[in-house]
Amino acid sequence: MQKTASPRSSRTVDASPMASLTGLLREWLPRQRWFAGKDRPVADLALLSMTELFPGCLHLLVHAGHSAVPAPGGAPPAGDCYQLLLGVRQHLSPRLGRALIGRAEEGPLAGLTVFDALQDPRSAQLLLERLRHPGAAGPLCFEADPSVSVPAGLVPRLLDAEQSNSSLVYGDTFILKLFRRIQPGVNPDLELSGALAGQGCGRVPAPVAWFRTTHPWEATLGVLQPFLRDASDGWTLALDALASAGDFTAEARQLGRATAEVHLALAAAFPSLSRGENDRMAAAMTERLELAAHFVPALQPYVPGLRTAFGALAGCDPGPPAQRIHGDLHLGQVLRAGREWFVIDFEGEPSRPLAERRGVHSPVRDIAGMLRSFDYAARQRRPWRPEWARRCREAYCAGYAALAGWDPRKKHGLLRAYETDRAVYEVLYEARHRPDWLPVPMAAIERLAVRGA
Repeated sequence: MQKTASPRSSRTVDASPMASLTGLLREWLPRQRWFAGKDRPVADLALLSMTELFPGCLHLLVHAGHSAVPAPGGAPPAGDCYQLLLGVRQHLSPRLGRALIGRAEEGPLAGLTVFDALQDPRSAQLLLERLRHPGAAGPLCFEADPSVSVPAGLVPRLLDAEQSNSSLVYGDTFILKLFRRIQPGVNPDLELSGALAGQGCGRVPAPVAWFRTTHPWEATLGVLQPFLRDASDGWTLALDALASAGDFTAEARQLGRATAEVHLALAAAFPSLSRGENDRMAAAMTERLELAAHFVPALQPYVPGLRTAFGALAGCDPGPPAQRIHGDLHLGQVLRAGREWFVIDFEGEPSRPLAERRGVHSPVRDIAGMLRSFDYAARQRRPWRPEWARRCREAYCAGYAALAGWDPRKKHGLLRAYETDRAVYEVLYEARHRPDWLPVPMAAIERLAVRGA
């Protein structure tokens, strides 16, 4: 069993506490918004790394194995690694009731209360202190930009938004994103935001501090960035415009221009000569369609029509060169502060392998994601406002074309294929996580399959 020395005491943390934690975590993990395996029962939990970050707070990397689920094309995923910060106390304050995971009944922690330490202000403040003073804690390495000073004593609050990670805001000045699902390698949210800062791109908040692990492999665990306190996210702004019957085309046009600015900066930071590989992409998109249709029967009647969108890629103009992109661009990933748009969350689609998210892709993929997001927004109120979505789509593409030097609307085959691929992804996501939202992407599926538009 691995033993990791406590950075602030002579005690060690032994792997045996899992005897106390396994039963509690098996019940608690599937209830978390960021847990990816909700449709697959947790078969086993294995400890990969454990460090006493400070007294009463354990940092864990835990592998959650899942029961087999039949799937076409091979075996199901073996499981996922998750980052946990667990508090351990004799008694839990009533104000931390929501943080409760449970009381250990056996093992070395028997009789102690286990809770989510990120919901404890004291633990959150101590975590920030770690980031303010770079160094090591067992296999954990804390690093920072020496040119930026982070004040002490910033009051933390845990954001309650729906997301695949956890975010702490400190004093409305900085925001710390802790990645929950951990994969080996540098997380693109750190890699790309740092590279964009190096290019002088002001559309993305630059990393201030971050931490990573060296065991069981190198991986990014969290990133601290400036918090845009007066900003509103694009999703909220779009819904407000719809609620007031207001126009959003000026904002959409500016957002298209901001997207092009980020793409141009990424292309400069990560030069690539790769052209679009339409045949390979068509095969990958078709495979994802077949898999999604296996899990969501409502997709099956549309599969033949959707295949035509991917099949048409073979004869398409390959479009702009493949490059590093955002990877999961939509209205919830952009913020407007004053008159400017900012782009955040460069992690990519968390469900996809890290190697794929760090690869080069057509910028059309990001554009398709934003176009789908306009459609999502337009369907949040009844009656549906298809004309609002159409005007926003047109304005966004026009804004993008004005700076990028090429017009997404003139790449019809590419755009249809990537928008179809995105809609298929949305169907699978909604079926697994938000079934009430499933009609939104299904409406797009019907449009793309029947009319091919």
